[in-house]
Parts: sequence; structure tokens; C-alpha cells
Amino acid sequence: MNFEQEMKKKVEQIQNTIMSYLPEETGFQKTLLEAMNYSMRAGGKRLRPLLMMETYRLFEGNSKVIEPFLAAIEMIHTHSLIHDDLPAIDNDEYRRGRKTTHVVYGEAMGILAGDALLNLSYETAAKAFSLEPGNHNVERAFSVMAQKTGIFGMIGGQSVDVECDKTEFSKEKLEFIYCLKTSALIESSMMIGAILAGASDEKVKVIEQIARKVGFAFQIQDDILDVTSTMDILGKPINSDEKNHKTTYVTLNGLERAREEVNRMSKEAIALLESLEEKNEFLTDLILYLINREK
Repeated sequence: MNFEQEMKKKVEQIQNTIMSYLPEETGFQKTLLEAMNYSMRAGGKRLRPLLMMETYRLFEGNSKVIEPFLAAIEMIHTHSLIHDDLPAIDNDEYRRGRKTTHVVYGEAMGILAGDALLNLSYETAAKAFSLEPGNHNVERAFSVMAQKTGIFGMIGGQSVDVECDKTEFSKEKLEFIYCLKTSALIESSMMIGAILAGASDEKVKVIEQIARKVGFAFQIQDDILDVTSTMDILGKPINSDEKNHKTTYVTLNGLERAREEVNRMSKEAIALLESLEEKNEFLTDLILYLINREK
């Protein structure tokens, strides 16, 4: 089986797991539930749960305790996309090739759908406690997810990004935003996989370093694609950074320098991964694929 076939198979498995945790669309709050599920069913690469699962497999994890976290991390990511697309932030009309949540359901329901998914993510991850009572690694994984999502992670990074909107700022501040807004959730995904599989503290730290480099390179590649891709390929509007007058790695350093940085970061991430005695060839190929993606 080649990489693309294996990737498709793994994404389908993860997709099935995620779908099993979505709420039934009934009751007086049915519209909210529809909006949540509309966003979750929009597709996407399922990058974060895929990285979580493959890191779990890297350290020979083989329990269903990982499954609630796979769904939870994608709920968190989707919540962030819903809120990113809102008129108050990026005001985008398309995501993953179709209308964004706030366009279909209205701005107020878009806000609530994002809030509801973030809350549901914790409800979902908490199911892991009953799957393996007494497993302290579940507590550690839950704590990592909460920290990397909150004020010292993704949401904190987003707040700085919003505050700097339409203003020029330093490379140092941009790196801070990228490390929190994008890398933190990727760090959370891979660290949770390692922690639940019983990896040592030292190896969890190595995984965190790998994930930070992957996240940083992933975001720079996103900046590159916003300039070089097309809407048909990307599934969302191009040149949106320019439209919103946003400072990015490309606007600060130019396209060629951005590509060089993606290459450097990806090589460093792979070198760290290969320094571990545990091996997962698919995880190595996945990191390279995601960093050098075209959409």
C-alpha cells in the first residue's frame, strides 16, 4: 500500500471515530446542533487527530482510550475555524470548499456553534476517564489539551493576532502568534498521543519540540499557499491575508525566504523524530506531506 492509499484509509477510520461523537440533531436547540455538525462534517485533512494517532502508534499505544481525544482535538480545531471566519475576525465566506458556518446559519449561531464545540470537546475527552479508570496518563493528556487550547496556547495566540490586526509588527511577535495559534494545538495532539501510550517525560518533550517545528512550518506554508494557490485547490479564498492587511511570514520576509524556512523547519522536525529509537515510517511521511502540502 502506498502513502496516499494508507493515508486515505487512516483518515476514514478517524473520520468514523469523530462522527460517532457528534450530537444528534434534536430538541429545541436543533439549529445549534445542525450548525455544529455542519462544520464538523465539512471534511478537512483531520491533521491533528491523525498526528495524535500516529504518535500514539509510534510508542505502541493500542487502546481505545485515545478515541475520545481524537474527536475532541478536531472539535477544538473546528471551533477555531468557525470563529476565525466570523465577520469580527477574518470575515471569510468559504471554508473547505463550501460556505462558512456564519454565512449559512448567521453570525450569532456561528458564535454559539464555535462555543458549543469547544465545550463539547472537553465533554468528549472526559469520556476517556471512564474507559480506563485510574490511568493517570488520561489526566495528564486532559491537562495538556486544556493548556494548549487556552490563554497560554491557541486562544492566547489568536488574541494577539486579533490585537495586531491591520498593523505591522515584529518578527518576534509573529513567531509568538504562530507558536501559540497554530503550533500549540499540533503540540497538544502529538503530546497526547505520546502520553497516552506511556512515553517517558523526556520523549514527550522531544515530541513537543517536533510538533512545534511542524506547526510553525505548517503555518508558513499556509501563508505561502494564500499567495500562490487557487480557490479551487485551497477550498477557501486566496489572498485573504492581503485583503485583511495581515502581517505574515511572506509579507515580512518574502516568498523565497518563507520557502527556505519551511524546508529548514521540516528537516529539523524529521531529524528529531529520527533521533528516537521508536520508529513510525508513516508518521515521518505524514509530516513531510503536511508541511509541503498544496492545500
